[in-house]
Amino acid sequence: MSRALCRTMVVVAATSVVVMSSATAQTNEPPPVFTRARLASSYEEPGGKLYVRLKLLPRSKLPFATQTFRLPDRSLLADIPDGSWVKFTSKHIDGENTLMSIHTVAECKRFQPCD
Repeated sequence: MSRALCRTMVVVAATSVVVMSSATAQTNEPPPVFTRARLASSYEEPGGKLYVRLKLLPRSKLPFATQTFRLPDRSLLADIPDGSWVKFTSKHIDGENTLMSIHTVAECKRFQPCD
């Protein structure tokens, strides 16, 4: 084989590997990770941005930390009163932790497994 033909085959092979790996990465998106917390409070800033404060459980790799999350839609907290136990998912969007989903759950008893 000529040297030019070998280079062309190597480039084609490398390109197909990159295309296949990016296609695989898009289809194998991991399932969402739910985190348990207690709803501490929610508030609205003067600019109209909504925020929620969640007290995370120690299993979240932080010892009883309270974190603030941006709330994209007020309807996510429609029937959830302050102090409720919740499970939620979040993403880092535009430099802020943003709440993607939230729902109430039963209280996690100390020293007992929680789903």
